[in-house]
Amino acid sequence: MTLILPDDYDPKLSVRDTEAAIRFIRETFQDELGKELHLQRMSAPMFVEKETGLNDNLNGVERPVSFDAKALPGETIEIVHSLAKWKRFALKKYGFKMHEGLYTNMNAIRRDEDLDNFHSIYVDQWDWEKIIAKDERTQETLHKVVRQIFKVIKQLEDEVWARYPEAVYHLPDDIHFVTTQELEDEFPDLEPMEREEKAAKKWGCIFVEKIGGPLKRSGKPHDGRAPDYDDWELNGDIVFWYEPLQTRLEISSMGIRVDEDAMRRQLKAAGCEDRAKLPFHRDLLAGKLPYTIGGGIGQSRLCMLLLGKAHVGEVQASVWPTEMVEECAKHDIHLL
Repeated sequence: MTLILPDDYDPKLSVRDTEAAIRFIRETFQDELGKELHLQRMSAPMFVEKETGLNDNLNGVERPVSFDAKALPGETIEIVHSLAKWKRFALKKYGFKMHEGLYTNMNAIRRDEDLDNFHSIYVDQWDWEKIIAKDERTQETLHKVVRQIFKVIKQLEDEVWARYPEAVYHLPDDIHFVTTQELEDEFPDLEPMEREEKAAKKWGCIFVEKIGGPLKRSGKPHDGRAPDYDDWELNGDIVFWYEPLQTRLEISSMGIRVDEDAMRRQLKAAGCEDRAKLPFHRDLLAGKLPYTIGGGIGQSRLCMLLLGKAHVGEVQASVWPTEMVEECAKHDIHLL
């Protein structure tokens, strides 16, 4: 647990004003994102049956919270880590057409999360997914959508500033694209997140591309990615330099999703070829699911970013170690 405690921190807004700002940010952003990307809001599950293969296994080591249910004897039910695979299945199930998509409020529990200023056991994000044509599975498509999301964030910054001018943290005017290999080449002696930090500080906001596959120098991936949703050659993270804490802040993980070839290649690389037998994977490999682009955008993190907060616990209610709560309180950081 690494906790950053800024000197002379001023939260600017009271807890009640912060709650009002949170509501405004969440409602406004999801409406504007839906308009920009042509997405319809849909209901989504908080838990799925393990046997469906629909749960996101993240880096493959995180343990989902699971339980049984009286009405479903013999079934293991898992609280979702994210809805990365469910969304693609839902687009087909609900009859979405080319260039249409959905977004949903995703709430998850990640029991193995290391808690700090940005990470919580409770995860809240907008999960979104949109159908594209197979020939649109390109870097050009990816960059276009990244810029659309950045545009919505910048527009929201202006709207929040109009309501809470004393509280808004101002964002850079553009986003810079950089690959994980370029970062390794430029900073070979640094760890991956340290490389991101250097680049984010230099450019203000970056999209770190191509996450999941091994890098040339180290032979290791920049960061972990499950092999069965993002195409590791066509994905990335939106990362801001966050001046209040002098560090990087990731807002979104997204990408063009695997096609049949990428699925087979990545399952083999990850040693997970047995997953090909699961219902979701079978359908995808048989060409029964649409080609898509999608991602997740952190709700609490976006609120934190726009309001200049020092801890995600100022914009979401969760549970925290007693020591963390006490240390934060000493620095005028009051966790919900």
